[in-house]
Amino acid sequence: MKNQFFKLLAAVLLTATLATNAFAQKTTVGKIWSVAKANSWYAQHKWMSGADFIPSTAINQLEMWQADTFDPATIDKELGYAEGIGFNTMRVFLYSLAWQQDKAGFKKRVDQYLTIANKHHIQTMFVFFDDCWNPDAKIGLQPAPKIGIHNSGWLQDPGNRQTKPGETAMLEAYVKDVMTTFKHDKRILLWDLYNEPGNQGKKEKSLGLLMQIFGWARTVNPDQPISVGLWDWSFEKLNARQALNSDIITYHDYTDEKSHLKTIQLLKTHSKPLICTEYMARTRGSRFSNVMPMLKQENVGALNWGFVMGKTNTIYAWDNPMPDGSEPKEWFHDIFRKDGTPYKPEEVELIKKLNGK
Repeated sequence: MKNQFFKLLAAVLLTATLATNAFAQKTTVGKIWSVAKANSWYAQHKWMSGADFIPSTAINQLEMWQADTFDPATIDKELGYAEGIGFNTMRVFLYSLAWQQDKAGFKKRVDQYLTIANKHHIQTMFVFFDDCWNPDAKIGLQPAPKIGIHNSGWLQDPGNRQTKPGETAMLEAYVKDVMTTFKHDKRILLWDLYNEPGNQGKKEKSLGLLMQIFGWARTVNPDQPISVGLWDWSFEKLNARQALNSDIITYHDYTDEKSHLKTIQLLKTHSKPLICTEYMARTRGSRFSNVMPMLKQENVGALNWGFVMGKTNTIYAWDNPMPDGSEPKEWFHDIFRKDGTPYKPEEVELIKKLNGK
């Protein structure tokens, strides 16, 4: 099974490498970062470590960013936990409807978030689109978490709105406005344009939007690099476009250290820096104790999913709900309880050691 996996991954990488130059030039003339530029940029940063961040008081991206529920006090407190263990990078999901509802206010809140993160010596990787979890979103009060269910309220963006008349024009305006506003902002590390394109059974149906957002981002031409993370090695066409059009190679891997290392070895054939933007699922063998030291040794950026246990319910596994809402014997994701107490003190000590704290 593993041999088939790695043969497939190798085929995907070969497809990306051999894809026509004409295609790449047509979509991104002269603007994809060269290998030299990408590696020079990466060398200017210390080893990147951190997490995918949403405050514990938000169930989803809308609850994080809408004016009525934006929670700078909790963001400040929880990013303080991150600073305390030496994390220097956080990956944060934006949301198009929050921008559409209140464009100026949304950008003001983004700036406020960046100010808080910068105070804690943390750079931010912002995500625009997402094909994961719930396809329908509504502005306003967000639902309460479903007891014991992982990410019960997380939202795709644009999800089912993608076929709505005028939606593409709105999404283009959203991406260009936000990126143009912050294109020179040194508090932003990287623009992660699209989380897990093709998820939820969409597969190549997401290819059109994927290439549109690459085009919109190249039109803005920000100082920061752009990327779309590889995550499903069977999506050959998507993976080829993602790898060819990304300035930095980002990816997700929730496997143990031996399998994860083979993924890294294959992705290094692109000769560009690597950042793992999702890992660490304890019950699947991806842990801080075995994966994070390997990522540092390989000089691969390390951002785990989950930070403070909260309304996203990511202490529960993807496929193992607990209807009684009791705490699982072993947390799936997350590092801290709400009061800042570590779930596993030995993990926090390892993270601090790896980060030189």
